[in-house]
Amino acid sequence: MVATLADVAKLANVSKMTVSRVLNHPDQVSDELKSLVYQAMADLNYQPNRLARALVNQQNQMIKLMILEDTESVEPYYMALLTGIAMELDRHSYGLQILTRDSKNLGNSDGYIICGMREADFPEIDRLDKPVVLFGENKHGYDYVDSNNKEGIAQVTNYCQQVGYQNLVYIDMAIDEPFSRSRREGYQAVMTQLKKQPRILTFTNDSDAIFEYLMDQASYFQPGTAFICASDRLALGVVRALQIRGEIIPSDYGVTGHDGVFLDQITYPKLTTMKQDIKEMGAACANLLMGKIKQDKPGQHKLLFPTKLRLGGTTK
Repeated sequence: MVATLADVAKLANVSKMTVSRVLNHPDQVSDELKSLVYQAMADLNYQPNRLARALVNQQNQMIKLMILEDTESVEPYYMALLTGIAMELDRHSYGLQILTRDSKNLGNSDGYIICGMREADFPEIDRLDKPVVLFGENKHGYDYVDSNNKEGIAQVTNYCQQVGYQNLVYIDMAIDEPFSRSRREGYQAVMTQLKKQPRILTFTNDSDAIFEYLMDQASYFQPGTAFICASDRLALGVVRALQIRGEIIPSDYGVTGHDGVFLDQITYPKLTTMKQDIKEMGAACANLLMGKIKQDKPGQHKLLFPTKLRLGGTTK
């Protein structure tokens, strides 16, 4: 026989209302009660009727993830993000549809998680008629989840100074967006505190351009220089150029990155970087969107996750 909600309630020794609340509003139920109900569901192989619940709530139990940037340049990043989003949505019995910039926005959904957006995308985002959460800082009033980019770069800049690098050079991304500006501001704030003149070089976010530059210009950077890079991808180009030129890392030159998703692990030596918890941030995006769908909270909600300094062999 197919197990019913009443069977679950009886086995868990709770009311049917409690089981319903666990299924529909798990954030309103204690962890102890949820554990009892989930165990009873597993023992009975109970499958919630998602379609029936969706019809009652006038929802279709689907979330759309819109990725508005080229995933080829950030591919490890999005695997971790997708995992976090999908695992959290599964807790709420929601499905996930992935859209790219070229996808047709077909079918209904109960809300959107959007990442990789640029300033030019906001007129289109403003036309969406369902709750929206952005993965990335914004000044348009949308709820968002992001790393504390400014604090992260400030931390690693301070670290480089403390371990003895005298010249602190920032390798910036040629992207005029809130997250990149925040990272640059973190470097600039520390340089102001240290009463040092900032030195910023800007490149596209790939390893080739900075590699070619340093192959020609590395002699202008004296030993005792740390290259503080806005991304791990930029840092890979710096490390490669210094190694080919025969420079000594980390005693003469230091290199740091930002992201810590995968690329930092494929350098030799491994890269010192500011690690983001992308999986947890993905889960936070989904959880924040669920709150908007169920409660429609007014105002802008901002969740900034700290980054963690992960030391490798590219700094003292």
